[in-house]
Amino acid sequence: MPVGFRHGVRAFRHRNFRLFFFGAMASNSGNWLQNLAVPFVLFELTQKSVWVGLAGFAQFIPSFLLGPLGGSLADRMDRRRVLLATQSMMAAAAFLLWGTWAAGWRSPWLILSITALTGVFSGLMIPSWQAFVPSLVPKSDLASAITLNSTQFNAARALGPALAGVLLATAGPGWAFFLNGVSFLAVIAAIWVVRPLPSERKTQPTRGVVEGFTEAIAYIKDRTGIRLGVLTAMLVAFFGNPITQFTVVFTDQVYGAGPRVLGLLASAVGIGAVMVAPILSSWDTRIPRSVVIRFCLPFYALAVMAFGAAPIWPLGLVALLAVGAGFLLVVATTNTAVQLIVADEMRGRVMSVRVMGFTLAFPLGSLVQGILADAIGPQVTVVTFGAFLMVAALYLASKPRLLANLDRENDTPDRVARAD
Repeated sequence: MPVGFRHGVRAFRHRNFRLFFFGAMASNSGNWLQNLAVPFVLFELTQKSVWVGLAGFAQFIPSFLLGPLGGSLADRMDRRRVLLATQSMMAAAAFLLWGTWAAGWRSPWLILSITALTGVFSGLMIPSWQAFVPSLVPKSDLASAITLNSTQFNAARALGPALAGVLLATAGPGWAFFLNGVSFLAVIAAIWVVRPLPSERKTQPTRGVVEGFTEAIAYIKDRTGIRLGVLTAMLVAFFGNPITQFTVVFTDQVYGAGPRVLGLLASAVGIGAVMVAPILSSWDTRIPRSVVIRFCLPFYALAVMAFGAAPIWPLGLVALLAVGAGFLLVVATTNTAVQLIVADEMRGRVMSVRVMGFTLAFPLGSLVQGILADAIGPQVTVVTFGAFLMVAALYLASKPRLLANLDRENDTPDRVARAD
C-alpha cells in the first residue's frame, strides 16, 4: 500500500479540490477571526464566563435544529447551489455584525442574535458542505480529501485567531467582523468555478424532511461504524471542544494576559492540528481507523486535562498544540469512516445527523462549562471535563472489536456483514 507525503496530498492532483481547498481556507480564516472576536467582546462587555458559553450556544444550536432540513436540501438539490446560496447569506450576516458594531450598538444580546442568525444559515449549509467534498475527487482519493479538508479548516484555525489577536489589540473588533465578511468572497468564487464529478446518487429522495430524517436514523441504526463516528464526535464536542472558546477566559482570569497572548493560544489548536495532518493523510492506508481512535482519543483527553491544569500561558500553549493534534486525529478519522461507509444517496442526511450531534454537544458543553467556570473556576472545570472524556476514551479503547466497525468501506448493514 502506498504511503508518504505525495500519497497523503494526492487529492491536490484534482483542480476542483485545489480551488475548493484554498477558497475554503480563506473563508474559514475569516470565520475564526469572528469566532474569537465574539466571545472576546462578550466577555469584555460582561466579565462573565457564561456569556462565552452562550456565544457557542447561539452559533451552533440553530445548526442542530435545522439539521434535518439541511440534510434534506443536500440530498434533494444541487449541493453546489445550496452552498452558493448559504455562503452568500452568511456573508450578509457577517457584514450585518460589522455594521452594528461600527454604528456603536454594543448590546450583548444583539451580538448573540446576529451570531444565531449566522448559525441558521450554517445549519442549512453544513450537510451540503460535508457531502460536497466527495464529489471533488474520485473515491480512491477520498481519505486524502477529507483529511486535507480538515487540515485547511485547522490551518484557518491557526491563521484566523493569530490575526484576531493582533486586530483586537490594535484596530479593534470591528476590523475582525469586517474581514470575516470579505473572506466569504473567496469561497463563493471557488464554489462558483468548480465542476463536481457526476453524482453517484441512485435515486432522488422524494420523501419529506421528517420522513427523510427518519430514514437516515434507521440507516445509521443498522451501521455500527457510522454510530461510532457520530458518538465519538459528540464526546469530543461536549467535553473537549469548548476549550477553543475558553481560551478567552483563561487568558484573562488565569494568565492575566492580553489579546496577543489570546491570539497565540487560540492559534495553537490549529497549529497542532496542521502539524499532524501530513502523518494522518500519508498513512491512511496503513493504520486502521479503529487503531487511530483507540490511542488518539485518550491522548486528546489527556491534552485537555493538561491545558486545564497549566498555571502559566506557555505551558497552556504547549497543551493546546496537543489538543489540536488530538482533535484532528479523532475528528478527521471518524469523518472519513462515516464518508466511506455511507451510500451517496444517503450522504447528505447522514452527514446532517453527524453535524446535528456535534452542534448539539458543543454548545451544551460550552454553556455547562461556562456556568461551572463562574461557580468553581475555569481550571477545575476543564480538568473535570477532560477526566470524564478520558473515562469514555478508555472504555472505547477496551473494545477493539467494536472500534473495528470504523474500518468498513461500504454501506452494508451490520446484519448482512455478520452473515458473511
